[in-house]
Amino acid sequence: MSEKVKNDKGLEQLIGLAVKKIGGKKENNICRYIPVSTGGYIHHFTMRKMKTEAPEELQHLISKYIINTEKPVTVIPKSRAARGSRKRRDQFLFSKQDLDLMLNLARAAGNKEIIRKLTPRKDLRTIKRELISSIRHGRVEQDLWHFYVEAINNQQQLTATPAGATNALAAV
Repeated sequence: MSEKVKNDKGLEQLIGLAVKKIGGKKENNICRYIPVSTGGYIHHFTMRKMKTEAPEELQHLISKYIINTEKPVTVIPKSRAARGSRKRRDQFLFSKQDLDLMLNLARAAGNKEIIRKLTPRKDLRTIKRELISSIRHGRVEQDLWHFYVEAINNQQQLTATPAGATNALAAV
């Protein structure tokens, strides 16, 4: 048997022992017990890569932090930024009050395009409900009627366009 095959079997046995010792079910579970110099524990992709590229080093780490210790301790994870924390610098941040103010200014100026862009999108059911409510209360809301007409036109265009044509348009 070649030396590499012997080392691979020894590494697999060592990983099996480590998984059993920590009470895990998969070999990825041992990653949380092996620290990394950059902080935190080793990533499971890194461990997989080490199995083929640096098996001796991986054996040493597993032996040192799991097998040869009386009670293995999980490594505190590296602190990472929260999801969505990356701020985009090319976008303006407006509060609800700012948007309402701009919407009122656009209404006062009669700029329908800006009104359409600043008004939040509503589904057809909501628009119908609000339109019926405004009729019952005796209010005329021209913008609501325009939203209804636009939603109906969009829905008719979607149903009139065959499925193959939408896929062809999406590819263009």
